[in-house]
Amino acid sequence: MFTDIVGFTASVQANESRSLELLREQEEILRPLFAAYHGREVKSTGDGFLAEFDSALHAVQCAIDIQEHLRERNSKQGVTPIRIRIGVHLGDVEQRGTDIFGDSVNIASRIEPLADPGGICISEPVFGQIRNKIPQRFRKFDPKPLKNVSFPIAVYKLSSLSTPAEITSDTSGPIRIAVLPFSNISPDPHDAYFAEGLTEEVISVLSQLRELRVIARTSVSQYKSTTKTVSQIASELGVSALLEGSVRKSDDQLRITVQLIDVGSEEHLWAHTYDRRLANIFAVQSDIARRVAKGLKVKIRVGEEARLQSRHSILPDSYIAYLKGRSVMQQVISEDSLREAKGLFELAVSLDSKNAAAYSGLADAIREIGWYYQSDPRMTWEAAARELTTRAIDLDPNLAEAHASMGLLLWDNFDYAGAEQELKAALLLNPSYSLGHFWYGVILEDLARPNEALRELALAEEADPLSSKNVFQSSCLLIWLGRLDEALLKIQKLGELAPSRRGYHNALARYYLARSELPRALRELKSVEETASDPRLKSVMRALFHAASGESEQARELLQIEESLPEFAPTAWIVGWVYAELGDLDNCFRWLEKALRDRNLPMQQFRLDPRLEPVRSDRRFRGLLEQMNLA
Repeated sequence: MFTDIVGFTASVQANESRSLELLREQEEILRPLFAAYHGREVKSTGDGFLAEFDSALHAVQCAIDIQEHLRERNSKQGVTPIRIRIGVHLGDVEQRGTDIFGDSVNIASRIEPLADPGGICISEPVFGQIRNKIPQRFRKFDPKPLKNVSFPIAVYKLSSLSTPAEITSDTSGPIRIAVLPFSNISPDPHDAYFAEGLTEEVISVLSQLRELRVIARTSVSQYKSTTKTVSQIASELGVSALLEGSVRKSDDQLRITVQLIDVGSEEHLWAHTYDRRLANIFAVQSDIARRVAKGLKVKIRVGEEARLQSRHSILPDSYIAYLKGRSVMQQVISEDSLREAKGLFELAVSLDSKNAAAYSGLADAIREIGWYYQSDPRMTWEAAARELTTRAIDLDPNLAEAHASMGLLLWDNFDYAGAEQELKAALLLNPSYSLGHFWYGVILEDLARPNEALRELALAEEADPLSSKNVFQSSCLLIWLGRLDEALLKIQKLGELAPSRRGYHNALARYYLARSELPRALRELKSVEETASDPRLKSVMRALFHAASGESEQARELLQIEESLPEFAPTAWIVGWVYAELGDLDNCFRWLEKALRDRNLPMQQFRLDPRLEPVRSDRRFRGLLEQMNLA
């Protein structure tokens, strides 16, 4: 694939700084989409890209999605349009280092200028691969000679995806919707997992529509068998529509009933019953997405429709094992529950080697077990998780969860550029993916880009408003930024969500320390210690309490005990924090180096907290940043 911005040279001559800004915007849109469709950026050509893909279909779907994103961007009021041409050809290439060469590359470069601004041109070999696989229609050109190509090439053209008259500015923003837990009315109560899994799958499919914002399952799960009214639920979740339903499973036969409710009138916008075999479940989910979009007058974009149509069927027994695994992963996390989920995902993969979601789930379970319970060497579990995630993306480049999982694995290894690209790809595919926004926000904190981080954490909270984790992270960032009144509002919400949990007292302690209200801060630090379940964490938090209260000898006595115990990775960075509070930077950096060796050094606080400015001012901090690719 070759891309090129229309009229870029003239634009630079007219306004160089603005043109360079448009170039940066174009890069931010295209690069995540290459990754989302399993493409590789070979090189930048100045105002365009050369990229290669694992299939012609993925390349063309990517091209269409690129033009759709740009069309949506250009429709906004007051923006300077970015219009590009795209050319796609299929053939062998010669690899030299990271670059590719050959006649196929030359042909693709000659096809691209034939496209209309905002359009796409493809060669006949590409057309042969995508015929009847996408809804768009390409118009054939007569074979024509191309510069430095010795034989005529038939070319097919897709003009701009919409005419200027069709472009309107949408100022209303995405519609917010919640999918309530589907009721299980199966004869066997053990089939409840299927209703839970179907709820999550429908949320996932609807989340791919960019004009919707879908509430995460963790926030809607509490409404299972609720007696609350439609208006109460909608008010608590901040949505204008609710989707509810029931599922009855008997062997491989399903009856799924779904209703879409308008919150304002509390009337059904539509209701439908599906009597299907289990093998047709993906078609049902895609049809539900289309009916929701129609009921809410939401446009399904070109790339979104392509993804709905391209969902691969999975063997029923494999799908059931996968749903059971995801259901277990949604429970309270423990080593036993993670190992149970791991076994179910392994079963799903063994029953259907093309179940991409099962590979992604298995990778997540292995990473969680390895990260939190450290039963296997890091290199072992990390290599396994990466191989499984790569396999998931190979099978389904549109699987947002797999791209997010790959982003986490890259983040674990301090590949921040790669992690950011994968998480952007995940969020392009699923704009409502709360965990994706959360992880991206934390990575941006590591990168000392707090305003961008705050925006991502706000999106995470919008998608999962009842998640205490989202609210806690936002409150800490607001404290570090000195926006204490806003932070207090977040902490008050955290108190409503989880008043007895450690995160609430932790956030309050940080807030009072920032306000120099030491007695209140000490009271909350004591509560953090009391609510900690791990005895090693309790002693370290007690040391922090003494350090903050000026009782340095008591703090050092506890830290000396910590020195004599076997290393415990989750507390090493906190020990470094305690030494920083004591003004002992030598020991602070010694423990931060330990944390770094264990890959367990959350940098957000050390990069942003004003209380830790002495740490950042020390030349050794630069060394830490360099080791983590953050310098």
